[in-house]
Amino acid sequence: MAKIIVVTSGKGGVGKTTTSAAIGTGLALRGHRTVVVDFDVGLRNLDLIMGCERRVVYDFINVIQGDASLNQALIKDKRLDNLFVLAASQTRDKDALSEEGVARVMDELAAQFDFVICDSPAGIEKGAHMAMYFADEAIVVTNPEVSSVRDSDRMLGLLSSKSKRAEENRDPIKEFLLLTRYNPIRVESGEMLSVADVEEILSIKLLGVIPESQAVLKASNQGVPVIFDAESDAGQAYSDAVERLLGADVPHRFLDVQKKGILQRLFGG
Repeated sequence: MAKIIVVTSGKGGVGKTTTSAAIGTGLALRGHRTVVVDFDVGLRNLDLIMGCERRVVYDFINVIQGDASLNQALIKDKRLDNLFVLAASQTRDKDALSEEGVARVMDELAAQFDFVICDSPAGIEKGAHMAMYFADEAIVVTNPEVSSVRDSDRMLGLLSSKSKRAEENRDPIKEFLLLTRYNPIRVESGEMLSVADVEEILSIKLLGVIPESQAVLKASNQGVPVIFDAESDAGQAYSDAVERLLGADVPHRFLDVQKKGILQRLFGG
């Protein structure tokens, strides 16, 4: 049976879909059969980030409503044989995500895959609730700013009380913190919260710190998950996060201001 992981946040625009694509790809790169499911009905973006937007014929809602089989709707990644995408609908309402329908699809996916990554919409409406309801683990994505962290704290409350695990008195959802768009120079100047500040507020295990990087925007525009860019700080940070998710003890990088070497000081860069 698969491990179901929701990627969530209270605030929009913090990098959930980028994270879902990178984590799903990283798991597949390590040999795990993985599917990434877009729960953002009406505003889908996962297929763009994964570079498969022109190949969407059937979507998540089609499967829930019986218009297509799961096999018809799953899109196989062009680069990895063990990575698949289940796209959201652009034309339906989030009310089409019925609990019974989502449960049936999750059961089918869990029987076929090692990992099911649920890319949640922002906020606390139905799509976000459905994305987290069946989860075993949660990656809470936040930026190092007060409003984003406050909204993530709200999501932690929902994860602990409105999940299937909570209803059935099972072990709670295992929660991880992923801090995105981190800039240590801005932290030093007091413009951003530090890693320690965010950890103190949220009190959950730190999975990774993703540095502010142009590589993320470039990868998104190209339809290639940034984890493929092994030369970039962001790609390396996501790769480290996947290793930690799988239980490895990997030190955190990119937390401090990079000291320039003598050649950089002389010639720039």
